[in-house]
Amino acid sequence: MVVAVVLLVVLSSNGSDDKSSKTDANEVPTIQVNKNGEPVGGIVDLTYHKGDRIRFKVHSAIADEVHLHGYDIPKEVAAGGTVSFDVPATIEGVFEAEMEDQKEQILQITVEP
Repeated sequence: MVVAVVLLVVLSSNGSDDKSSKTDANEVPTIQVNKNGEPVGGIVDLTYHKGDRIRFKVHSAIADEVHLHGYDIPKEVAAGGTVSFDVPATIEGVFEAEMEDQKEQILQITVEP
């Protein structure tokens, strides 16, 4: 006789304003940047594992260069435009993305083993 055990786990928000998250393979976070070059809601923290794909979008109210440091990937974004990043997570560590001309950090990425 085979007995199956089903475990149901329910996750709920505890109301904290922690912006860190482990990313889901199907999820592509979008960082909104206001007219001052600042991330709406503050700097976003994302965590990936080495071998994952680092995926995120930046929708910006201003024209600037979005620079993913550590991986050294710059991408221009037009005012009112969106730019997408899809990069293999090959380097472990903590990295930032910033609005380069504004010198404003918008994102912190952690790549774990």
